[in-house]
Amino acid sequence: MDDLRKKQLSDANIDVDSALERFMGNAGLLERFLNKFLTDENYKKLTDAIAANDKETALTASHTLKGVSGNLSMTNLFSLLTCQVESFRADDWKGAVDMMPDITKEYEKIVEAIKGNN
Repeated sequence: MDDLRKKQLSDANIDVDSALERFMGNAGLLERFLNKFLTDENYKKLTDAIAANDKETALTASHTLKGVSGNLSMTNLFSLLTCQVESFRADDWKGAVDMMPDITKEYEKIVEAIKGNN
């Protein structure tokens, strides 16, 4: 992974060094998993569930996306989703939903960085 690519990902709040450590230094494998993130359906499931007031599906999607973002060292997105999951579990629907603009901003920043568009 060249320095420009590493900076691109780091600027999107991905802890590249931590992710590479998790992937045993294999940058190619990390890139493959980052590209798989682009096809992960959990963000869409989360937004759809919130639009439908489906609390159970929203919690499941948020929790799954939290795990994926944690495994890929997407630090800000992971933190936001951790808080959202806690809000869902505490029956604070409004608090969880109110986090969506920040979650969306982080999610979109990561997607653009993975695609190489920043």
